[in-house]
Amino acid sequence: MSDSKNSWPLWEVFIRSKQGLGHKHVGSLHAADAEMAIGNARDVYTRRQEGVSIWVVPAENITASSPENAEALFDPANDKVYRHPTFFVLPDEVNHM
Repeated sequence: MSDSKNSWPLWEVFIRSKQGLGHKHVGSLHAADAEMAIGNARDVYTRRQEGVSIWVVPAENITASSPENAEALFDPANDKVYRHPTFFVLPDEVNHM
């Protein structure tokens, strides 16, 4: 095999559990391709058969914001109070919302 494990790309793994509606990041692994990444993710992260869906994403394709930029990125939303549920008055008949 000409490819060594050290040259395989890094994949981020997301699993959707039987109880969940969304996928959650569970970890990372190295694999030669997407098919191998899914198989390895199944073996490593769903040993108790808790998953119903696996996503693998090449780590190099993920772009993230920086915590240092959080104020500038999220601050404009604070000016829109109508987006917060506290802006609306709920009728007494509505419980546990």
